[in-house]
Amino acid sequence: MLVRVPEVLWSEIEPLLPVPERRFRYPGRKRYPERACLEGILTVLRWGIPWKELPQVAGRPSGKTCWRRFDEWQRAGVWPQLVGRLQGRLAAEGKLDWQRALLDSTIVDAKKGAPRSARAL
Repeated sequence: MLVRVPEVLWSEIEPLLPVPERRFRYPGRKRYPERACLEGILTVLRWGIPWKELPQVAGRPSGKTCWRRFDEWQRAGVWPQLVGRLQGRLAAEGKLDWQRALLDSTIVDAKKGAPRSARAL
């Protein structure tokens, strides 16, 4: 059930991920590898399960750890960079077909400029 990241995809993603340096004094627990966290994130997104229900596998991060890493990468702007990079790669290979593109209305502003949702009648 755990999603595995192929080596080709990992080579695209790895340079985009910020890796904070450990403190010299009181370094704390060692972080889980970025790839393991990415696989946990992709598992949650692929199967649509809650973060806390990510399967517990020995040596793999928990759902809470994956969520924290997801949030950290979101704040660092990793996801828009990754989407742009992958779209460019697919377009260069001629594998991108915009005829079937979808737009989620929950992230698009209202056309008529409504600043907040209207009251239900």
